Amino acid sequence: MLSGLGIDSVAEVVYRTMLSRPEGGVADWADSLGLPADAVRDALDRLSRLALVRRSTEDHTQVRPVNPLLGLEALLAQQQAALAAHQQRVEASRAVVAETMAQFAHQYAPGAGSGFQYVAGVDAIREQIEILTTQVREEFLTFAPGGPQTPENMVASRPLNLRLLEQGIRMRTVYLDSIRRDAPTVAHAEWLVAHGGMIRTAPSLPNRLILVDQRIALIATDSQNTGAGAVMVENAGTITLISALFESVWQSAQPLGASPERAPEELTSHQAEVLRLMARGLTDDAIAHQLGVSARTVRRTVSGLLTQLEARSRFQAGVEAVRRGHLDAAAE
Repeated sequence: MLSGLGIDSVAEVVYRTMLSRPEGGVADWADSLGLPADAVRDALDRLSRLALVRRSTEDHTQVRPVNPLLGLEALLAQQQAALAAHQQRVEASRAVVAETMAQFAHQYAPGAGSGFQYVAGVDAIREQIEILTTQVREEFLTFAPGGPQTPENMVASRPLNLRLLEQGIRMRTVYLDSIRRDAPTVAHAEWLVAHGGMIRTAPSLPNRLILVDQRIALIATDSQNTGAGAVMVENAGTITLISALFESVWQSAQPLGASPERAPEELTSHQAEVLRLMARGLTDDAIAHQLGVSARTVRRTVSGLLTQLEARSRFQAGVEAVRRGHLDAAAE
């Protein structure tokens, strides 16, 4: 039990026996413990070096135990002092390590020199977004999947959006079509448009994305859990591809106030996207997450599609959709 103070098990039992029977001697303690007298003498030598036993002032042939309030406390104080000194050495080493890491981080960090940097966790992602907003000079492009936005996020983002728009930054954002059915999100989007932002909606979006000045992009690493992590991209070739993707989605997306006319037999953009995702084999829950709507809404849409396509099953609906030109047979 006292090994943490440098006292071995034999020395400990000898010390405890001496404390309980201080009037005894080596032979008495050895007999009490069932140990050889030499073993007790060796233990006494070790206890003496630890200042836990000392010669009696009345009889120099006798040894007596030091009061544990003095002896053990002294050993504990020594250990604490040693620990504090060790901690100081560790902190000094930590500072040197941190300095060395900072000096060579650009050479040895994961992905160093490739134009890719991993950002872990919601807090780090938010900090990175704040940094990007201070670096933007011309254009701030965003894919905002997830459907209707939370009131907290919309309120928190307004000062930042307003600052960028007042600086003349072009802001283009693509939301999901599902926000059109959420009055608070529509009001927020209209507020952005009123202050110079450009808003469009699309049936689905591939992932959460921020693209700054055709120079830096921040992309969620997991489209199902966008707060888990992100990748910051500065690789020129990859940025070109990301920019082309954004422009393609932007061109096919509908401006916020637009409500395109369609023939009665044509599908809505929502229906067409549900049909496309059905053809890919996604479940109702997966489709709902992709479109930012509830699974109940998806099931209602699927039921309407079966009726409109005069189909009794999803498979038959797919066949009929291809026949009517709603789906491309080769692609789906």
